[in-house]
Amino acid sequence: MMKIYGSMLCPDCVDCCAAYDKAGLEYTFLNITEDLRALKEFLHLRDNSSLFDPVREHQAIGIPYIVTEDGETLDWESLLPKTE
Repeated sequence: MMKIYGSMLCPDCVDCCAAYDKAGLEYTFLNITEDLRALKEFLHLRDNSSLFDPVREHQAIGIPYIVTEDGETLDWESLLPKTE
């Protein structure tokens, strides 16, 4: 199942979850501002992945961070079903 690392304090994370719920996508939300274990896991992933190079360069956080069954992405909108 897809994992979303994020925080409900982040407007992008709120929008991501709302869009995934509306699209019927299943996910597990790991709230990094409420769960220190999730925060530590996210920081380890962020600090060791080249995917986050631009994020670190701009001193951003990098959430929502999506881990799919076959990879990972920072572009949550790319996983939404295409509408015509």
